[in-house]
Amino acid sequence: MNETFMKERPVFPLLVSMALPMVISMLVSSLYNIVDSFFVAKISEDAMTALSLVFPVQNFINAAGIGFGVGMNAVISFYLGAKDYARADMATTQGLLLSAVHGVILTVASIGIMPLFLRLFTKSETVAALGVQYSDIAFSFACVVSLSMAFEKIFQAVGRMKVTMLSLLLGCCTNIVLDPVLIFGLGPFPAMGIRGAALATGIGQVLTLVVYLIICKVRPLSVHVKRDYLRPDKTMVGKLYAIGIPATLNMALSSVLISALNAILAGFSEAYILVLGIYYKLQTFLYLPANGIIQGMRPLIGYNYGAGEHKRVKQIFNWVLLLNGVIMLIGTGICLLLPNALMGLFTTTPETIRVGATALRIICAGFLTSAVSVTASGALEGLGKGAQSLVISLCRYIILIIPIAFVLSHVLGATGVWHAFWIAEGLTAVIAWVVYRKTA
Repeated sequence: MNETFMKERPVFPLLVSMALPMVISMLVSSLYNIVDSFFVAKISEDAMTALSLVFPVQNFINAAGIGFGVGMNAVISFYLGAKDYARADMATTQGLLLSAVHGVILTVASIGIMPLFLRLFTKSETVAALGVQYSDIAFSFACVVSLSMAFEKIFQAVGRMKVTMLSLLLGCCTNIVLDPVLIFGLGPFPAMGIRGAALATGIGQVLTLVVYLIICKVRPLSVHVKRDYLRPDKTMVGKLYAIGIPATLNMALSSVLISALNAILAGFSEAYILVLGIYYKLQTFLYLPANGIIQGMRPLIGYNYGAGEHKRVKQIFNWVLLLNGVIMLIGTGICLLLPNALMGLFTTTPETIRVGATALRIICAGFLTSAVSVTASGALEGLGKGAQSLVISLCRYIILIIPIAFVLSHVLGATGVWHAFWIAEGLTAVIAWVVYRKTA
């Protein structure tokens, strides 16, 4: 076991070494999101709208995998810090088993609900049909996604961040290359349209999982999957879910938010739904790199907390808050300076570009303050305080923004929805700061 470096090396270079591979991975993942949407938009504006409507369910599948993986990460890191290696192995084994079960359930449920779900937000049969075509293929890989996320968090828990970077890079790059090939039918491949985008995503996810499995065989982890631990242990399962469920809800709440905002915006025009979908693709360039820093932070905070190094926990939090603040400040500047160019990547309709540019200028007012809630929520997950982290996310995604958006939409029209973002982010930042200071 060689994870003691997590409490011995100076904080800032240690954080950079842990976070940088994940930031790079997240940037590539952001690029995939943009490229994938860019090529889908070339099919038609209906196809892009369909992708926007499918996104909340797709995000929920990812949230379930990542959220439970966060639970595994926190529990494994804590036991490694406490030098209880048997319990770390048990958490690894039972976490992987449960992740596989989650994947099967998500596959069946998500494919089954999509026809009805899509028709809640659109009257266009073309948009609904395109959404079903995409989701039938994309969601059939839910089990692969769930297991990939579990392995990602296991590797992160033992400090092997470069492995997760390699796996994600290979998967995302494969996806990016296959998108135009399968969508438009280049070379010997047939033109599959939006189905091609879904298949490209699935193949990339399979490759990511294969890389994890190969590296586990070639360079075994310091935690192990053991047959003796396959029988569920109530205490261990309880610990995994105690952190994993709130972490899942933290991420899944954005799906609820997007669906609620889609319902509000549908009362004005489907063009606003398209704008919201484009915004959520663009904002990944900010929030995914910030999430990469959070991923680098979680095992460090969990390990040092388990080892009783509370001063280092505080130092790690402060550095992450500063770094995420810088990312959000850069994002604010870009959205203020280039909103029309950003929207023009996904649509050529002048009115949609105009509406989208206005949305970006308004929403970006909340980026900087969101660094507080994002950092505090991630830190609390790393400390095993899943319930407190969930409180912050509930404020950010449900309790504040949805009522504010509903009220302002009746006062200011669709533009009121955009104003709800920065208002909710500011209020949530205050709540997050208080919750973290009282808990950590």
